[in-house]
Amino acid sequence: MITSTEDLTKISKKIRKHVIKMIYASQSSHIGAALSIVDILVVLYFHTMNVNSKNYTDVLRDKFVLSKAHASSALYATLVEKEIIPLDYLEKYCVDDGVLPGHLDSTFVPGIEFSAGSLGHGLSVAVGMAIANLQLPHSGKIFSIIGDGECNEGSIWEAIMLASHLKLSNLTAIVDYNKFQSFGMTNDVINQEPIADRWKSFGWDVFEVDGHNFSELIDSFNEPQSKPKVIIAHTVKGKGVSFMENKFEWHYKSPNKEQYNLAIREMDDQN
Repeated sequence: MITSTEDLTKISKKIRKHVIKMIYASQSSHIGAALSIVDILVVLYFHTMNVNSKNYTDVLRDKFVLSKAHASSALYATLVEKEIIPLDYLEKYCVDDGVLPGHLDSTFVPGIEFSAGSLGHGLSVAVGMAIANLQLPHSGKIFSIIGDGECNEGSIWEAIMLASHLKLSNLTAIVDYNKFQSFGMTNDVINQEPIADRWKSFGWDVFEVDGHNFSELIDSFNEPQSKPKVIIAHTVKGKGVSFMENKFEWHYKSPNKEQYNLAIREMDDQN
């Protein structure tokens, strides 16, 4: 377990550089969505969750479901830093004859708990995992990151209702509230405010945090729970690269060579 903010920051920087390199090399999309969740993944994998290169197939491990699977590059890069998948896999992201698909495939990528792509499904799967784990003594917890735009899906709210009804105290959802989705500002497409009150009304414990503040994230994950918990993480789309931050076009846009070099220089210049 890593508790030092300085150490967590260093890991986040490495993961962001991996993401930028992967998406530039493959000329693929969703760099903004990946960069916004890096700090959440770092806290989960390097502080909160009981999962590592030796126990990632253990039945009693903690499990993570990335429901917004278009941000797969961030999870792959995290699994590299956890030494669950090899570094050279990142060169085979979203390319012909590659090994890392743009959306998640659990059938041949170690450490991926659920094949995801269509939005709205991951939280339901996480609920199922949480139900199953309650049948096992000393079993792990379940965590799932969902997108704020993904919360437009009715299946998300069905899962929220069931988790509350069953009082799944081993389940934590994290909303990546970066305020953007594929076709515009999230709350312009469908207004979700007051989002915290909506989750509370469904019977969840609710915490709102800065999704890039390690101390706030750690404190919220450490809060004891007797029912399902949601962490509404206020994040910045494209976090860490100045010209990508809060820019709608980086949902789909790929960096050119000049933008790639600039982004990497920014990463290297950051403390």
